[in-house]
Amino acid sequence: MNTRPLSPDVAPPAFLQLAGHPLRWRLLSELARSDRLVQELAGLVGEAQNLVSYHLGKLRDGRLVNARRSSADRRDTYYGLDLVRIGALLSVAGGALHPGLRLAPPQRDDALVGAKVLFLCTGNSARSQMAEALARALSGGAIEAVSAGSHPKALHPNAVRVMAEDYGLDIAGQASKSLDLFEGERFDWVISLCDRVREVCPEFPDRPEVVHWSIPNPATGEPDDVTYPLFRDTAAELSTRIGFLIADMAARDPKEIP
Repeated sequence: MNTRPLSPDVAPPAFLQLAGHPLRWRLLSELARSDRLVQELAGLVGEAQNLVSYHLGKLRDGRLVNARRSSADRRDTYYGLDLVRIGALLSVAGGALHPGLRLAPPQRDDALVGAKVLFLCTGNSARSQMAEALARALSGGAIEAVSAGSHPKALHPNAVRVMAEDYGLDIAGQASKSLDLFEGERFDWVISLCDRVREVCPEFPDRPEVVHWSIPNPATGEPDDVTYPLFRDTAAELSTRIGFLIADMAARDPKEIP
């Protein structure tokens, strides 16, 4: 029987050392729910803003957290998680302990059926329209997804093109809708994709889960052939985030859903 002890030099993976700090873990937990400003994070964790900024810097250096300037106020910065990288690092950490460990969150398909999600951006011409289509498609139609804008305008042709060419989804028939149309309606999740619309988002009945994803507008005003790669990047980010959203929703007990 082999009873040889492990080398004393065996150390936990760097990811665990970085993320395992109690305050950094609390910051990661908050950012797993929604993109946040540093002052919001300081309030949520009850710590001084300079201390929170220091630990956010550590998480950014480890590429667990990313930062984007707010499109509503360029003096502000939104922080968010790199969920794909964190998932990969968690798998590596588990494998370092035992190769049989697997990341397999419990799935409850009944938690998805009939869930209502509202995606918001300013123009309802690109980001929120693509998110609406992706949420329906990636959930197999279980999620009732709709979208709206604070200042709606015509559906952008690049949004239609990206959805058709990269995801096989036809959104040409989707119409832009005003946020006012949905005031007073009940949703399970309300997700803002635009920093500006977040600041004017009304309250909805029954306290839905309110989430913000700070995603730049791919419609920069340049010619369509120039901005098309930006639309592809935006769609890819939305697909990733919505995939994680669906996993979150499916792992919840129906009693936990707003």
